[in-house]
Amino acid sequence: MSGDIEARKKEHIDTVLGEDVSAKGISTGFERFFFEHAALPEIDLDAVDLSTRLFGRSLKAPLLIASMTGGTARARDINRNLASAAETLGVAMGVGSQRAMIEKPALAGSYRVRDVAPNILLFANFGAVQLNYGYGADEARRAVETIGADALFLHFNPLQEAVQAGGDRNWDGLCRRIEGLASSLDVPIVGKEVGNGIGAAAAARLIDCGLAGIDVSGAGGTSWSEVEAHRQTDPEIRAVAHSFAGWGIPTAAALIDVVRAIPGRPVFASGGIRDGIDAAKAIRLGASLAGTAAPMLEHGDDAAEAAAGRMRRMIEELRIAAFCVGARDIGSLRRAVLRRTSDWEPVPRLPSPVPEPAVIPRRALRR
Repeated sequence: MSGDIEARKKEHIDTVLGEDVSAKGISTGFERFFFEHAALPEIDLDAVDLSTRLFGRSLKAPLLIASMTGGTARARDINRNLASAAETLGVAMGVGSQRAMIEKPALAGSYRVRDVAPNILLFANFGAVQLNYGYGADEARRAVETIGADALFLHFNPLQEAVQAGGDRNWDGLCRRIEGLASSLDVPIVGKEVGNGIGAAAAARLIDCGLAGIDVSGAGGTSWSEVEAHRQTDPEIRAVAHSFAGWGIPTAAALIDVVRAIPGRPVFASGGIRDGIDAAKAIRLGASLAGTAAPMLEHGDDAAEAAAGRMRRMIEELRIAAFCVGARDIGSLRRAVLRRTSDWEPVPRLPSPVPEPAVIPRRALRR
């Protein structure tokens, strides 16, 4: 309900920062892979080029400060600190769900960051299920235009809605509405989960509906069923929510399957990625961007420089990982030898090098 939405956004921040809301009994899966170390890399570490392009924007590194928050005064400071860090370091950023500002326009300022980050690849954010509750292209367009976004995250959170007090439970017939939305907007739409993963079949169906790409946002990081469990006042529903702490598709597994299912389309990896080494593995497995959320939240709640310092560390880890496999650039990193710990066999390379992601004309999104 709109009267409660600002309080809910504040509670989400407090819960993620103050409680153990990590997934339980499940991991991202990236620990099952290791790179073949290059003892003789024969490249200059300082010359390693991490740059890429996506949706018309240049990035200094293929990293994303993933969608987290908005809708409160505290969220305004967090988003601006994160955006300032993204601008300084040349990475992408997504804001949290903008339903709050659509229901209460006075909250729009908590999402606006273009004045501190004029050059970043910026994603607006809109809940897919809201299309079943009276929202449509006008609301999605407002989300994009209000913050000057380059693209839109259409997020999918069925588990969170199922265990959230007052959650939106009607997900019937969404594909048709998603198709209508995709045909109405002039910016790319990327479908993303919120921490339980998108599988191959769902990803392919969303691309058929007109989406430009997928953020798998797999299991192994923050569990939003755990977040909602801590917010629940009903002990029975709280117990139900805790039962799903290990639910979902591990991020690495979702990434591998989705990259194969939608070849040539941008696929982002988020969900439990906490350092540049996991980001390097994600890029080798086909990700166009690697996203991180919770590790940035505490720093974003502190100051812009703290957020920049945390992201700078991740970039340096990614650079050193590339150096230690002899990769001069992102294209070379995508061809590095990666092995599975279970059998120590090399992971097959993609059938062809992943192309540098480019702007996908809206009219060309349908297959």
